[in-house]
Amino acid sequence: MQFLSLYLHIPFCRTRCTYCAFNTYTDQADLINAYVQALCMEIRLLGRGDPVHTVYFGGGTPSLLSASQVAQILATVGQHFSLLPEAEITLEANPGTVRPGDWAPFRAAGVNRLSLGFQSAIAGELALFARDHTLDEVTRAVEDARSAGFDNLSLDLMYGTPGQSLKDWRHSLAFALDLAPQHLSAYALSLEPGTSLWRQVRDGRLPTPDDELAAEMYTELTEALAGAGFVQYEISNWARGERYACHNLQYWRNLPYLGLGAGAHGYIAGQRTVNVMRPEIYIRCLSGDQGGYPYPTTAATQSTERISREDAMFETIMTGLRLMVHGLSEAALPLALGKAWMNAMGR
Repeated sequence: MQFLSLYLHIPFCRTRCTYCAFNTYTDQADLINAYVQALCMEIRLLGRGDPVHTVYFGGGTPSLLSASQVAQILATVGQHFSLLPEAEITLEANPGTVRPGDWAPFRAAGVNRLSLGFQSAIAGELALFARDHTLDEVTRAVEDARSAGFDNLSLDLMYGTPGQSLKDWRHSLAFALDLAPQHLSAYALSLEPGTSLWRQVRDGRLPTPDDELAAEMYTELTEALAGAGFVQYEISNWARGERYACHNLQYWRNLPYLGLGAGAHGYIAGQRTVNVMRPEIYIRCLSGDQGGYPYPTTAATQSTERISREDAMFETIMTGLRLMVHGLSEAALPLALGKAWMNAMGR
């Protein structure tokens, strides 16, 4: 049986990171409650009882939601989808937005995996990124989350940044390993046009990142994590004890997922969907008449694109090539493309 994944976009932040090009907003916290109601409406409209094995609260800063709001969203998912008992339910969290007493209610709401935005152990780099947390808050967040019953923690790291030295990178990596996460994601900085960091590099206020140095950092990263017992299962992701990010594997295997929330992208029923970007427009779209929209669209759907069998095959191959452990197998293609592919190929 093919299981479905749900991506839930929470576009609110307290501050905007200088490298961020995602659909996020720092001045609309007053919309959060109405947004949660709209998100629940979209879940109701698209729920058909399909079995769901991963739910991912991404953003933005999903930890700005209250535990009761997260519980309401997950209860709505459970009512309109078949949420598997062992489903992976991930919440992205900024260590600076969660107080010690918040973790247990999140766990009680159904969240069983945390992805903590760490990025760096260098105070100057955190300031450069405009990260809204300190190193002490990262350590405290990890300790408090574990005390609340979370045993599946992921940390994010960033390398290849302006002015970053190999010594600084080694320090950040060692700091992350000392926190003993079950999962670690490490990304080379991508200077996205329009971001603050991109403008500073463009204008000569910051040095252009050194690609050769970034490659050296990546080599040290793979060696250090292998030595610490991590398995690299994807180009930018490592896990211990097979605590792979099941939700992200859904993307890399080109399997179906619904993208719910403002600006969310989905891939299901042979087509890609994109929702309207602005939270206030998203809320308005889902507060009116919802009749006459074919699955998997709603009034909040901005655009759709039908994916041909050939494009689906190409995308499955390209995403599958990112996988280091599971790899790309011929068996994965019929799973991602369905019986139509098998019949076309005479299988």
